[in-house]
Amino acid sequence: MTVTVEPATMREVLGHFASGIVVVTASGPSGPLGFTCQSFASLSLEPALVSFAPARTSSTWPRIRETGAFCVNVLSAGQQHLSAGFARSGVDKFAGVSWWPGPEGAPVLDGACAWIACTLWREYDGGDHTIVVGRVRDLGADPTRPPLLYHRGRYGLARHIEEDR
Repeated sequence: MTVTVEPATMREVLGHFASGIVVVTASGPSGPLGFTCQSFASLSLEPALVSFAPARTSSTWPRIRETGAFCVNVLSAGQQHLSAGFARSGVDKFAGVSWWPGPEGAPVLDGACAWIACTLWREYDGGDHTIVVGRVRDLGADPTRPPLLYHRGRYGLARHIEEDR
């Protein structure tokens, strides 16, 4: 029996899962690169691995892949503008954005609540996305900064999501 799941229904139902928002960055030959990604997860402690899944239509991921090193920046509350800015194509995503070079050279965005410097470990087919696994080389966090969350098509803090109920 074949079951067909409509993409719009899947998006609506899975939107009930609150997630953080990350910006994956790298230092490319022509300057810094980056894109917004909602599908990010810790994968393994030994070895230290994380995963994320860029869309196959991404024009930025192939250029980051070529560098072999990237940084996953976990956005903090109030950084919706970075999420929106790094999701756009055809613009200078780093215009007006403060950052510093991380241990692998990839940009660490100022104000992020956490950052994870990685080297590319593996890639897997994920349908209309690519599942990327990164080997963690260094990381840091600011526990005073709450994360930016995304839930049912809206940004917010955990307490805002609770209030929507």
